[in-house]
Amino acid sequence: MMGLLLSRRMRIILILLLLFGLLLFLPMRVALGLAGLERIGVAAREVRGTVWSGRIDQLMLGNMPLGSVRAGLSPISLLMGRARFDVARTKGLPDDVKGALTVGFGRIGVDDVTGAVPLGRTFAPLPVGGLMLEDVSAYYSGDTCGHAEGRVRARMAGQFPGLNLTQGLSGTVACDGDALLLPLVSQSGLEKITLRIWRSGRYVAEMRVETADPALAAVLGQAGFAGVGNAQFLKVEGTL
Repeated sequence: MMGLLLSRRMRIILILLLLFGLLLFLPMRVALGLAGLERIGVAAREVRGTVWSGRIDQLMLGNMPLGSVRAGLSPISLLMGRARFDVARTKGLPDDVKGALTVGFGRIGVDDVTGAVPLGRTFAPLPVGGLMLEDVSAYYSGDTCGHAEGRVRARMAGQFPGLNLTQGLSGTVACDGDALLLPLVSQSGLEKITLRIWRSGRYVAEMRVETADPALAAVLGQAGFAGVGNAQFLKVEGTL
């Protein structure tokens, strides 16, 4: 009987050691797949290393390129029932970024993201070239925006004669029903961009410019804006 008990205990210990070894050396690529991060549009050209210390080359969040980053799973978050993948590119350059991709029970999103996110022509013809994020956290619970906080500043990709948008437009992220809302306003308050993003990746971006200047209205009209009262209005819809 004693020998049988020892044998069972030994098998349990061996199984636990095997599971620990698998977790310890689990490839980052496999861990990302198991977490289901592709559901929010996460993709990469190549993933290397283990789940605790890996590298993701050409990380993409939808159509937004985050570049090549270091990545690692947070053991503390696992104890809270969440898989938090901390990512960072910190070289002292303007495009540095750090934060986390987080998956939990019934939720998926990003946490504590600070840095630059280039957009290219993602929202074209809306002239937004990139976003500067400051401690942005947001997640979807099911198909609904569950929580959002942090500040965002939009960098403009081009300038219109008569508009001074060199300082960009900024605002605080929030939830608006099912959508993540970015309400961005210029320093003058005359230019506004409202961006809504749904869990599916669908977005609606609207830019409004208050002006009574017919010359500026004509310039904006050539860029696709339409007159609405004393304002010029441009709306873009698509999928990230």
